[in-house]
Amino acid sequence: MALHSHTELRYRIWHYAYLLICTAVFVFLIAPLFVIIPLSFNAEQYIHFSDDMLSLKPEAFSLRWYEDMVYGTKNPWGLAVRNSLMIAFFSTIGATILGTLAALGLSSRFMPYKALVMSVLISPMVVPLIISGSAIFFFIAKIGLASTFPGIILAHIVLGTPFVVITVTATLTGFDQSITRAATSLGSTPVNTFFKVILPLILPGIISGALFAFVTS
Repeated sequence: MALHSHTELRYRIWHYAYLLICTAVFVFLIAPLFVIIPLSFNAEQYIHFSDDMLSLKPEAFSLRWYEDMVYGTKNPWGLAVRNSLMIAFFSTIGATILGTLAALGLSSRFMPYKALVMSVLISPMVVPLIISGSAIFFFIAKIGLASTFPGIILAHIVLGTPFVVITVTATLTGFDQSITRAATSLGSTPVNTFFKVILPLILPGIISGALFAFVTS
């Protein structure tokens, strides 16, 4: 933010010192991430900074690790990435659907015990992860889905749904319910009203919640 031309010198010094400190902290936190980027182009068997890489020799760099990740059949890292993306995809779909429906229900004025239901829905975010993780594991093991893709997807849906509930509920806070009543009075069915009236208005909240659910997964 720009300072006013009549700002006192001491406030100017503090302002720029504050910006310098924030920038230094940001660089300190982000810089280690940039070290990984050149390492990912290492041509050797083990990922490390070789003398050839430090000398910037072309033969020291390769795309082999990216090729193994995408096309490698025996590479555990590539398999892990593909499994993670697949689980995150289906978990995001499930969490988005359940979270949106729950938020729509909570936005209704006829919904009883809203505070209690909201507390239960967002409890996976509040409860320590070790507790919720243990509870989910024992439940999944009880129904025979432990160490299976459906079981992992179900667990990730539970963890991702609260993010969708919160973002969609926040979007619905300023939603004008008279729009839906007007659509109903004009003969629109509930399904048609949802897809053509409600969904376009709450879509930003749904997308935000879906992104949070995907990152969480």
